[in-house]
Amino acid sequence: MTSRRSRPVRKRIGRVSFYFHHGSWWVYYRDGSRPVRRKVGESQAEAEQLAARINAELISSVPTILSFQPISVPELRMKFLTHHEQVLRSSVGTVRRYRSATQHLADFAGEIPAHTISADRFALHLREKQVSPNGHPHTPKRRLRDKGVQNLLEICRSLYAYAIRMRHLPPYAENPFSQLRLDRMQIEDAKPVFVLDAESELRFLEAADLWAFPIHFTLAKTGLRVGELVHLLIEDLDLEQGWLQVRNKSDLGWKTKTRNERAVPLVAEVVDVLRCVTKDRDRGPVFLRHSFVNGQRRPALCGTRAELAAVLQSRIGEASSDLLSREAQLRVARTVWRDAGAVKADRIRTSFIRIAAGLGMSNATCPKSWRHSFATLLQDANVDPLIRQITLGHKPTGAGGELGMTAVYTHTRAATQRKEIDRAIRLWPESLAISQVWQQQQQGGRS
Repeated sequence: MTSRRSRPVRKRIGRVSFYFHHGSWWVYYRDGSRPVRRKVGESQAEAEQLAARINAELISSVPTILSFQPISVPELRMKFLTHHEQVLRSSVGTVRRYRSATQHLADFAGEIPAHTISADRFALHLREKQVSPNGHPHTPKRRLRDKGVQNLLEICRSLYAYAIRMRHLPPYAENPFSQLRLDRMQIEDAKPVFVLDAESELRFLEAADLWAFPIHFTLAKTGLRVGELVHLLIEDLDLEQGWLQVRNKSDLGWKTKTRNERAVPLVAEVVDVLRCVTKDRDRGPVFLRHSFVNGQRRPALCGTRAELAAVLQSRIGEASSDLLSREAQLRVARTVWRDAGAVKADRIRTSFIRIAAGLGMSNATCPKSWRHSFATLLQDANVDPLIRQITLGHKPTGAGGELGMTAVYTHTRAATQRKEIDRAIRLWPESLAISQVWQQQQQGGRS
């Protein structure tokens, strides 16, 4: 007689059954109309835990841990960008960077399934690729710098982390870009950061013309980002009390880099310069384009923040009967800032490079050097790290930042912040004194 092979004993948790078969534990369930049978391992406890998790996912109508929906790299890229645009509502700048970075991967992969990508081969491809710096089409092409390669691979790592969460990779598949150990990548060709000292700052400010001086002087003595300075409105200034407010202006299509608002104390010399810049104006951008500073021409728009926001909403409504994308709305917002006479960030960068080149500072190619120099001056003056962080608007990392719970329990008083910043800035008195010379020249030019 032939004996009938006994069927494996099945155990069940909700909609999922698991059983021992041929030396391993298996799970079985139906995902919609599709049967799913997967080998789990040799441990019953592991199979039972997995069955419980899958059952919970089936009840919640979310993709199960063992479900796998193959997808091409371009399709994965579009889902990733849509997730950041529509779900997370990441900043337009962040979405733009992700779109540009992941395009390199899409060009490399073509229509192959996302789970078959080779991170090592893609990294080698990036090392050999020629690109235009900053995306400018008319500049000579060069190879990506080490930092650029690292940044692209980190974004691709985030892309595949999203793919794992959404079950677009096979069960138990690892992130291919996590295996590259990007934190150990050597950066050998980084551009040096140019930091001005007291002497070079004085020379720079002396060489600035009447229009450029107040812009670079304010950047040097406040540590503002260039984007924060060009979006500064007169109503953000409290010159009587000596404070400058860095505010998000979502109604005008602009937010700070970290989306954190802050107050920056102003020394007396900066207050005097800002009074001279704004003179009899009580609304609109603080710093105007060169063609408006002599008073002979007026910007097409002159209004408070609320009035400018109303103009923006009107223009968005006139632009299209359909809802505009966030990026299209930002393009419309830029026309409002333009018509209000606000100076452009690129114009400040050009001014900085031109002045620095005239002084033989060939390494000074970005006005962000003012922010680096300001932060370095605060460190040289032994200003408390929390005050530096608050004044510069840096985003804390982790719980309370580098200082941990100390930062959570410490509340910096405005008077303390002002005293510390004033003390640090006055370590370089010569560059402060030159503001008096500029004011005299400015008054002489008006008379």
